[in-house]
Amino acid sequence: MDRLPKLGLPVIIGVILLIILIVKSTITIAPGKAGVLYRTFGGGVVTDKPPMSEGFHWVLPWNKVYVYNVRQQELSEKMQVLSSNGLQIGLDATAWHQPVREKLGLLHQEKGERYITDVILPAIRSAARSVVGRYTPEQLYSTKRDAIQEEIFDETKKILDKQYVQLNEVLVRDITLPPTIKTAIETKLRQEQETLEYEFRLEKAEKEAERQRIEAEGKAAANRILSASLTDKILQEKGIQATVELSKSQNSKVIVIGAGNDGMPIILGNQ
Repeated sequence: MDRLPKLGLPVIIGVILLIILIVKSTITIAPGKAGVLYRTFGGGVVTDKPPMSEGFHWVLPWNKVYVYNVRQQELSEKMQVLSSNGLQIGLDATAWHQPVREKLGLLHQEKGERYITDVILPAIRSAARSVVGRYTPEQLYSTKRDAIQEEIFDETKKILDKQYVQLNEVLVRDITLPPTIKTAIETKLRQEQETLEYEFRLEKAEKEAERQRIEAEGKAAANRILSASLTDKILQEKGIQATVELSKSQNSKVIVIGAGNDGMPIILGNQ
């Protein structure tokens, strides 16, 4: 009877140690994540095999698993950059990114878990400074936003492709100019718009004047041709034709043949 408590204590301790061992030897990786295995006695970070996928895994208790988010993630950054003429410009940009899943072991080994702040953020800042430095404040304000966005994406992607990070998109959400520069640009753009509107009205008036001139010349030419073709005989023939048509009318009338100038008929009527 005295032996039972003495035997039970080691058993209880053994069971507890077994449970701890089992707990230390398992890991469950959540959806959208992947694990990088670190072998304490087997060469360190595993880079020659795909990362551990979602679900339940057995791991030796002296090894460790580093879990990474492999879904698309968003990184927003507000920064101050310089334009081509040295003016300070505020830039608000967002990058959509995710680690290259197949290279997750290399990412962990070479860059570490802080790769977003240590790799992606400096890359975006460098690309933004380089791209914005090619443009004037006026270009940044008016016509070049889409081009700037594409160029920042291209330059950032070139950097991150070598760092085991996949860049999906860069969005320039806002460009902020110094108030005085913004006001000057808006005034200039408004004046240019007014000038364009004035030139349009002037061009329209010139085209209308040209149209009227051409129309008047056409009418004058037609009248000259008509005058040249209207001989006395043609006029007499037209008069006879008109007399014949009038004679067919039901209205009462008196037609005096040959009483008018040049022998043209005179029409007298009571209606």
